Amino acid sequence: MTARAPNVVIVMADQLAAEWLPVYGHEIVHAPYLSGLAADGVTFESAYCPSPLCAPSRAAMLTGRRASRIGVFDNAAELPASVPTLAHHLRLAGYHTSLAGKMHFVGPDQLHGFERRLTTDIYPASLDWTPDWTRAVSDRLPWYHTMESVLTPARAIASMQTDYDDEVAFEAVRELHQLARERDARPFLLVVSFSNPHDPWEIPARYWNLYDPARIELPRVPLVPLAEVDPHSRRLRAMAGVDEVGLSEDQLRHVRHAYFAAISYVDERIGAVLEALRESGLDDNTVVAFTADHGELLGERGLWYKMSFHEPSARVPLIVRAPGALAGARVAAPVSLLDLASTILELAGGPGRADDAGLDGQSLLPLLRGELTAQRGLWFANTTPRASTPPRR
Repeated sequence: MTARAPNVVIVMADQLAAEWLPVYGHEIVHAPYLSGLAADGVTFESAYCPSPLCAPSRAAMLTGRRASRIGVFDNAAELPASVPTLAHHLRLAGYHTSLAGKMHFVGPDQLHGFERRLTTDIYPASLDWTPDWTRAVSDRLPWYHTMESVLTPARAIASMQTDYDDEVAFEAVRELHQLARERDARPFLLVVSFSNPHDPWEIPARYWNLYDPARIELPRVPLVPLAEVDPHSRRLRAMAGVDEVGLSEDQLRHVRHAYFAAISYVDERIGAVLEALRESGLDDNTVVAFTADHGELLGERGLWYKMSFHEPSARVPLIVRAPGALAGARVAAPVSLLDLASTILELAGGPGRADDAGLDGQSLLPLLRGELTAQRGLWFANTTPRASTPPRR
């Protein structure tokens, strides 16, 4: 590590597909802070998650290794404490590391290389969410994603999820101010991970009021007849009970209205973190990366939530602002969240650092610098959630 090693701030949303953001061309959604970050950084137009489910995607992103390689197959799979993460690597390089918000670690190790967690997680660390393959897919466990969130979006003065994200933003802002006051010689890694716009969508009215319901579009591809649906999508529909509920156009617009309001809410929380970074004088030598663990289908093809490789589920936003990187640039080349660890390690530790770590991703540094002809390999993703076909020996 050199004396000029950059700080790193990774900001995450949960269940946010790229296509629902204005920086990716959406004409209705209001997310000015993320648009401002994109104006100062590089926007990756074709970024994909390692697995379209929370825990596997986050574990793969943090370790830079495919979910299948580290054994994190679903939301009840434990990331082995022996598997090094980006936080471990940066601590070895002399970084201070802290985490605010959700990371969906399962098991007793709730740090995985971070020195401090500034908040608890929002989800349990137990193994309760293990799929039971002996049950019929229609025999739903209490924690399954069903159509309840689609049917019950609401204006809410407060909710568990917004209370949590308010706390995450507060602790992240306080941490940045504290780091600036302490003038620690070490660079820092701060991960700030919000729960919104994950369902349930219970958002204060002022964010709903940003939108005219009449302007909210219906799904581009409506509910596909069941006989024409691929087997995995058919299983997703059975698991959630999609075909047991007939949604009207008004209901479809209403739930999209709620989701867009949730995006605007979390964009404002993200803005508070970015503003604290600027006010503290730390932003000039700080890498800021914004992404999400996976997307949200939001009724396209009659599907909701994630666990699918259809584009709204698997494609995620990825915006990176870094010293020496281009401002306002856009990269069309396909990339993976697996690449994020390799990129940050190279920025922090010099050439060869990512290769030495045995990661599956490739550094995005050439693309950040405008070397748009850089060769890209394939990106990998896998999924084995509760809605997958049961495994057979």
